[in-house]
Amino acid sequence: MLKLKFVAVLLAMLVAIPSGAQQRYISSDVEAGSRLYRANCFVCHGPDGDSIPGVDFRRAQFKRVASDADLFRVITGGVPGTAMPPTAMSDGNRYAVAAYIRSLHDSAQSAAGSGDANRGRALFEGKGGCAACHRVNGRGSRVAPDLSEAGAIRSAEYLEHSILNPAESILPEHRYVRVVTRQGTTFTGRRLNEDTHTIQMIDTDERLHSFGKSDLRELTLLTTTNMPSYKDKLTPPEIADVVTYLLSLKGPE
Repeated sequence: MLKLKFVAVLLAMLVAIPSGAQQRYISSDVEAGSRLYRANCFVCHGPDGDSIPGVDFRRAQFKRVASDADLFRVITGGVPGTAMPPTAMSDGNRYAVAAYIRSLHDSAQSAAGSGDANRGRALFEGKGGCAACHRVNGRGSRVAPDLSEAGAIRSAEYLEHSILNPAESILPEHRYVRVVTRQGTTFTGRRLNEDTHTIQMIDTDERLHSFGKSDLRELTLLTTTNMPSYKDKLTPPEIADVVTYLLSLKGPE
């Protein structure tokens, strides 16, 4: 029943969007959509969504799409008589793919940053100390979220805000948790996975832990973040350089 209600609300929301308009998607939808895009759309549309003649996602150029409702219908039903097939995935996943496709255009509009990617990389790995927590293309720590696809799933505005105000930008799936076992042992780390019965985390020493919730005395989702604000650590030009470097990260080819 809940799933049917979700689908009904989703379709009603999309149909209600005027032709030519699009809604604002949340970051978690875009992040999920990026992975689905690579698994289902990458081969034909390419990494930047411009491999099909007449279609360019970064320029918001489509053949049969004028609104988000049109985009959702094309993802769902495909295009008869063309190589675009119906997509066998849940409505929530199709919604995430639509979010990611729209984000490609948003990122392209903001990607012409004023910084320098090479200087930004040097700051990321040096003065900023970002690699002590974050990982990029197999290098760095796993304590904080992997940023190898940051430029594909994040806008310049979001990246800058996350550097200056990290506590306001952290996504729920990347928050830290604290657990206390029935024996009284406390563990704190970044949540990796959680379901009804279990939770998995990675601690600050990059050690993986898995707990059965029935074995815990306490489970707390922390509202703080270990990432510091760089407002007073980097100059505005340096912030622009780091953002430009992060925008250049599109994941493995």
